[in-house]
Amino acid sequence: MFKQIFSKLPRKSSKGSEHGGSGRTHHGVTTSSKSSDSVSVTPGGTKPGNSSSAGQNHGNRVPLPNVVNENNIHNNPNNGNFGSYEALPAFRDVPSSEKPTLFIKKLRMCCVVFDFTDPAKHLKEKEIKRQTLVELVDYVSNANAKFVENMMQEVVKMVSANIFRTLSPQPRESKIVDGVDMDEEEPSMDPAWPHLQIVYELFLRFVASPELDAKLAKRYIDQSFILRLLDLFDSEDPREREYLKMTLHRIYGKFMAHRPFIRKAINNVFFNFIFETEKHNGIAEFLEILGSIINGFALPLKEEHKLFLVRILIPLHKPKCLAMYHQQLSYCITQFVEKDCKLADTIIRGLLKYWPITNSPKEVMFLGELEEVLEATQPPEFQRCMVPLFRRIARCLNSPHFQVAERALFLWNNDHIMSLIKQNRKVILPIIFPALERNARSHWNQAVHGLTLNVRKVFNDVDPDLSKECLQKFEEDESKKSEVIAGREATWKRLEELAAKKAASGEAVLIGKAPTRNSAG
Repeated sequence: MFKQIFSKLPRKSSKGSEHGGSGRTHHGVTTSSKSSDSVSVTPGGTKPGNSSSAGQNHGNRVPLPNVVNENNIHNNPNNGNFGSYEALPAFRDVPSSEKPTLFIKKLRMCCVVFDFTDPAKHLKEKEIKRQTLVELVDYVSNANAKFVENMMQEVVKMVSANIFRTLSPQPRESKIVDGVDMDEEEPSMDPAWPHLQIVYELFLRFVASPELDAKLAKRYIDQSFILRLLDLFDSEDPREREYLKMTLHRIYGKFMAHRPFIRKAINNVFFNFIFETEKHNGIAEFLEILGSIINGFALPLKEEHKLFLVRILIPLHKPKCLAMYHQQLSYCITQFVEKDCKLADTIIRGLLKYWPITNSPKEVMFLGELEEVLEATQPPEFQRCMVPLFRRIARCLNSPHFQVAERALFLWNNDHIMSLIKQNRKVILPIIFPALERNARSHWNQAVHGLTLNVRKVFNDVDPDLSKECLQKFEEDESKKSEVIAGREATWKRLEELAAKKAASGEAVLIGKAPTRNSAG
């Protein structure tokens, strides 16, 4: 079944290096230093010490393969045809006792990494590797015996050889406009994906396999391996990030000893993104993983988890590219409120702290998230933050951007929020009444005008006396404003008259407060 599925994988390659613009300088193949049992590169193909940064250990227990420079291979007429790269026997053609040995040989064979820059180069060898990878996936999926330690080592080594490479992301400055991801920007697709996808599928099934002993495997899937896996989340290719998300989630679930380290490492990525670069392709995928993790937090919440909310999730509202991951972030935030309703006050005040002032699309997103948080907020927490909250909502109601004003008015359509407002109307209505009245009198958008009248009618029906008091106060304030404006105009008029009289002499002009302004103050 797996062969049928993977045989349909796309084989077309496009321009660019094998690994999506990899910064590595080689253009040939990479082969395992232990390839004598499986695949041999013809003599003269490798010079001593010829390796790339991708072959460095970086603290990993599993040594990575060396890099073979293709130019050196083709300089030798006996080396250019890769005649030694031949398919190994299929698993079904060997006795069961020989299958583990054949499995290791096939893994070592797949440590060879081909260059996909030229679609016409090494077609036969690429197809042999693809078919071999499919067979390995099938073998791992149907394993009925525990994976031994040397198998684990070879799997991790093969996966490392194929997926770990230097990412060369494209410039992202032009991709974000006012916090909205431009639809016309196409994601960068890795031309080596026909092989990479199967490698990721193999590793995902290997980690999820019940035949994998986590206590033994953590020697090879160690902290260094996890850090390098996290680096790949910045890949431009969304297909790769999806596989990385599933793989990291499986590792988090299976290797309990690594859980605190994984959370800390992801936090470091977030800190760098929030306070330094504001550029990363994998924030949404990280938040999806964390949304599942938060859902499993035990109660009462640990102080570590509350600090994660305050120091990371709330500041994640700050970057301009919020639209790229807001849905996942909002889910994480609401998970915390549902876990501990007392955190609602902290979250709402955090939203107010990072509230956008000049970015209307982002403001609409904040209002949508605010509604989700308020829906899980209880009266005691609501009362603690309702004054600064409705001062901000009042400003949104008067926004000249109709979508902001409309989204703010939609809060009254939520039954739970409406209940909280009615219970605290004596505090809330005086704050928002001026904004409602100004909208009713002069807002340019007809939909906003109609919604405002509906909200005002709700307050009139619930507490007509309070509405009258607020209207009277509003009219008094408006008349005082008129007096202030008149006083200001009188002051300017006096100043102009005095300036005209003394223009010839060049004397300095001193002027006191106008009487009308004093009476208004």
